[in-house]
Amino acid sequence: MTIKPPVEDFATDWDHTDPQWVHDPYPIWEDLRERCPVAHTNRYGGGWFPTTHEMVSAVANDNVHFTSRVVVITNNKFPAGAPPAPIGSAPPITSDPPFHQIARRIMLPALAPGPVNALEPQVRDLCLQHLDELAGKETFDAGAEYAQFISPGVISRMLGFPPEDENLFREYVHFVLDLVDLPPEERAAAGEPMVEYFNRQIQDHIDHPRDDFTSYLLNVEVAGKKLAPEHVRGTMALTLIAGIDTTWSAIGAAIWHLATHPGDLSRLVNEPDLMPLAVEEFLRYYAPVTMARTVKDDFEFFGSTLKKDDWVLLGFPAANRDPAAFDDADKFIIDRAVNRHAAFGLGIHRCAGSNLARMELRVAVEEFIKRFPRFELVENDDVTWAQGQVRGPRHIPLRVTA
Repeated sequence: MTIKPPVEDFATDWDHTDPQWVHDPYPIWEDLRERCPVAHTNRYGGGWFPTTHEMVSAVANDNVHFTSRVVVITNNKFPAGAPPAPIGSAPPITSDPPFHQIARRIMLPALAPGPVNALEPQVRDLCLQHLDELAGKETFDAGAEYAQFISPGVISRMLGFPPEDENLFREYVHFVLDLVDLPPEERAAAGEPMVEYFNRQIQDHIDHPRDDFTSYLLNVEVAGKKLAPEHVRGTMALTLIAGIDTTWSAIGAAIWHLATHPGDLSRLVNEPDLMPLAVEEFLRYYAPVTMARTVKDDFEFFGSTLKKDDWVLLGFPAANRDPAAFDDADKFIIDRAVNRHAAFGLGIHRCAGSNLARMELRVAVEEFIKRFPRFELVENDDVTWAQGQVRGPRHIPLRVTA
């Protein structure tokens, strides 16, 4: 792992893996929004970080000046062997128009409200199973013993992967989203076992077809042709990585918030009808996902000259805290009625799995507070947060209170 100097000024040298950013990025973003709304860095080969809702929306909705070919910032913008635009390595999130629309339409039937609602009993059973394992404990880690299990359990069933491989899935998430500072050759080598795993799953589904999303991808046709193997593998990888870490992080952040805000916990326990509004506010206030683009050609953007192949990190969480876009943006309001947040992104790449993520978050929190209506942090300093482009608490030590 590369040893990097700490950031001294995030306006000219930002790094989303810096310990300050990882621990508490919100003061950093507020400062940048006031004095340097488009921050720059020479790290990772050069990149930009717009901090206002207006700017983030402008990039997310601009497919002329920006490409989605690579969406995770690393030290290697365009890895050797990665499929080029407009397909990219994980369609549709890495796809540009016009292919993006084709790739997105392929995914939508499996993520529509009907199929997602049909999964709710399974998700609830999964939550109850892990809550049963916490029975009788006065203290436990809600991140390591609850939140981290929900989305891997859901996604493994959706893809038809062995549930006993869930630890592998978390390793893949860690590799793709956290270990971004690995030198390119080391990162390429470290990713080979993941590619081999997906290839084995594809072959297993060819040999033993079943009713799951992987078999669907292998059989769906576009213009009379089945999907290319790299398209199937890339969409499987996207479903696994994005489907696990984003929701895992959202569930953990919601539980962490309730542990540190007893008034909100009490309201949610005693006023369960608030849950839909609370879910949206959890998503706005603790939006876990930032997403990268690269610049197609030199381009003037809000007074800054963006160069060809520069990174642009879309700060959806920063946009969600922009006072120009939200009243009392810096406050968590559990019954906030107007809440058009950007937690699921903006533009054509808005998260196709938002229905599933919302349902998992709602059910996971509902069942947790039914089982534990009163709880608090054992010690706040022991809470740890994931670094990189998906931020959420990994360890949440709790004490159940009377």
